[in-house]
Amino acid sequence: MRQPSQLREPSPSHGVTYLALVLLIFIWAANFSVVKFALHDMAPLAFNGLRFALASSLLWLSLKVTGRTVAIDRRYWPALIGLGLLGNTVYQVLFIYGIDWTLAGNASLMLATTPIFTTLLSALFRQERIACIAWIGVSLSCAGIVLVVWGGTQAISFSADTVRGDLTVLAAAACWSSYTVGSAPLVRRYGALPVTAVTMWIGSLALFAISIPAFLTQNWSAVRAVSWLALLYSAAFAIALAYLIWYYSVRQIGNTRTAVYSNFIPVVALVIAWLTLGERPTWLQLVGAAAIVGGTILVRLARIERALVRPPAE
Repeated sequence: MRQPSQLREPSPSHGVTYLALVLLIFIWAANFSVVKFALHDMAPLAFNGLRFALASSLLWLSLKVTGRTVAIDRRYWPALIGLGLLGNTVYQVLFIYGIDWTLAGNASLMLATTPIFTTLLSALFRQERIACIAWIGVSLSCAGIVLVVWGGTQAISFSADTVRGDLTVLAAAACWSSYTVGSAPLVRRYGALPVTAVTMWIGSLALFAISIPAFLTQNWSAVRAVSWLALLYSAAFAIALAYLIWYYSVRQIGNTRTAVYSNFIPVVALVIAWLTLGERPTWLQLVGAAAIVGGTILVRLARIERALVRPPAE
């Protein structure tokens, strides 16, 4: 019987991990505006197909430069294929169409369920034993997201017109959480870079195939240079580097602690809007931001034991 190993957190040895997560938050917070800008010139599927092809190529280049090899036992390749399709193809398609079918505010709330799904799945598959205080922290952080979105200018309206999009974005959040939890044993065994590179290549091939009709109808001559730069930023930083940071963090501090940090993204977006655009946050948003920070602190300090799980089929 496999015995769980206690994860002693917080620890000075994880300072680099938390700094990397802070960088990840800023990268993803900026990426929303970058992608929105690029989509003025490119169709969503054309943009996504290209950026994932570029991101996966950059990850393979990183493997070559660092001298790493993808020496993953062939028993695990069915799992890698499934995870690559789930986390890179299915997730992206659900996210793109979900955003199109619902309101931005609704989508933000649906995506805020990612830490909840991740925590539930981690407990369900016995990857982590999570103390009550950590559950409270995750719930408090997600409640903070509700206040940040509700107190802002983004419209929120749950109705028959948005239910299709709401459920689609919710399914996207569940896909990302499943990808995170499903990949964790492989990441711990083989490392973040090889697993991320393989799963992204698999997902990118499928996404590229789906995007072919969009490539054929896209007016490439109308794409401005600044939109190409936006594509490069999104591929290199928001996808390639961000995925590496995400799975490095999963390996170092676990699924739940990594996932809850994603709720800091709207807080950073608030600060950026305040400093650059003069958009002062409302009191409700400030309360929400405090709840997100407080919830994340609770999760970081909580007792979470990570089981020494092995990859599937072993």
